[in-house]
Amino acid sequence: MLFDPRPKERRSEIFDRDEEIKALLEGMKNYPITLLIGIRRVGKSSILRVALNECEGIGIYIDARRLYSTGGSVSQAALVGEIRNILAGKGHVGFLRGISVERVTIAGVQLKPRETTFVDLLEFLNSLGRKAGKKVIIAFDEAQYLRFYGSRGGKELLAAIAYAYDSLESLGFVFTGSEVGLLHDFLGLEDYSSPLYGRIYEEVEVKPFRRELSREFLRRGFEEVNMRVPAEEIEAAVEELDGIPGWLVEFGFHYWKRGDFERALDMTMRKARALIREELLELEKRSGRYKLILHAVAMGLTSWSSIKDYVEARAGPITNARLSELLRNLEKMGWITKEEGKYRIIDPIVEKVLKE
Repeated sequence: MLFDPRPKERRSEIFDRDEEIKALLEGMKNYPITLLIGIRRVGKSSILRVALNECEGIGIYIDARRLYSTGGSVSQAALVGEIRNILAGKGHVGFLRGISVERVTIAGVQLKPRETTFVDLLEFLNSLGRKAGKKVIIAFDEAQYLRFYGSRGGKELLAAIAYAYDSLESLGFVFTGSEVGLLHDFLGLEDYSSPLYGRIYEEVEVKPFRRELSREFLRRGFEEVNMRVPAEEIEAAVEELDGIPGWLVEFGFHYWKRGDFERALDMTMRKARALIREELLELEKRSGRYKLILHAVAMGLTSWSSIKDYVEARAGPITNARLSELLRNLEKMGWITKEEGKYRIIDPIVEKVLKE
């Protein structure tokens, strides 16, 4: 169902993402590493789950945010424990697709009682894939959180993945990220100092819907739940929420359940404001000037010099180098983009919240 607010796992539940799913499946099949990128709430997790369910290999899904949330860092023990639990079919920490699981003996390969390192598990999974005649895909959702792995910014994890890339031919990896620049920086595929430097990879981008697709998404969603919604209400919702699938789903779900257009739109915007303001507070902890820069861009001050004037008028002098660094960081984190020398906010709901 299109208006189900949970991540989707079947293609029939996703609207107009066949090209992205096809590209991701091709990446999983043909490349050792595939990146799935896109801004927040654009539907990456659903696309990843669908592709893992449809891929020819064995798919393992891991949410890196969950690993990070348990203690503000990601330990080897937490990662190993997560994968072991998935293999043993315990709990709902992730999912395993592509083989039947019976205890911990799979396809004739025995998982030892005390596989204590990530490399041990990678070697086990490689043996599992070789025995089953399938590629094992380890997918990390919101993988930028893996930079908090260990004590060296995730370098130990990247070294293990580089070893797997070079030596374990039955393994493949998928990394998704909303903070696209941070994900690229973490993996370091083009950074000489990174263990993954120079490795070949595929990249699949998930973009927001165009206006007409947003309208069609809402029309289809309401048809599924047998609701007749006036065209002007659909148009008003698209005008407010633009093409971010997560917000369109939220609105459609509330309208379906409440039967009240104004209330559904208000509930969606209130949730959006709360989430975005929480994200902005986290951003301010890194630097108070981040929010000032975003306010400037939201107000239409899109050139480098006008942003600098705005920030200095409210927070005092800032060096050119520091401002450029902050702008680059905001681009890497997926808040803004630069086109033809002008900056703009990527998510239209973020822009509305900043203007308020």
